[in-house]
Amino acid sequence: MNHLWSPWRMTYIENHEKVNGCVFCFAQAKADGAENLIAFRGKNAFVILNRYPYTSGHLMVIPYKHVSNLEELDAEVRAEMMELATRCTTVLRKVYKTETFNIGINIGEAAGAGVLGHVHIHIVPRWAGDTNFMSTTGGTRVLPEALEDTYRRVKEAFELK
Repeated sequence: MNHLWSPWRMTYIENHEKVNGCVFCFAQAKADGAENLIAFRGKNAFVILNRYPYTSGHLMVIPYKHVSNLEELDAEVRAEMMELATRCTTVLRKVYKTETFNIGINIGEAAGAGVLGHVHIHIVPRWAGDTNFMSTTGGTRVLPEALEDTYRRVKEAFELK
């Protein structure tokens, strides 16, 4: 076990409800709140916080439809996903004064997809000199605030527009 992980982080992981099936489908079926971490719902897709983020504000845009790749989505859904990804960057710039972003889609296991079968876009805020390298080199993640606080801040910013 990595000694750099906080007690809060270990408690969070140990007490988190285990899901059989797709975690994204499970989340979208629940009422919005700090339990499912959905910050915004659109017509065809939603924005959710990553439960195991690389940094505070790590968001994902996910279609309601459970498909494994972009080709299975129609143009309207893909367009909404890109608009939501853009809105995520606007929200994160406002809430976290984000300098830059990594935005990506990992389709399939060989590409590094953590959730197979339900395509999604990652929006990861970045700052000059941030500690994002810690996940790769140190085997740990550094988060300056609790996930519930991140959820509250991001959800409020989405509601302002």
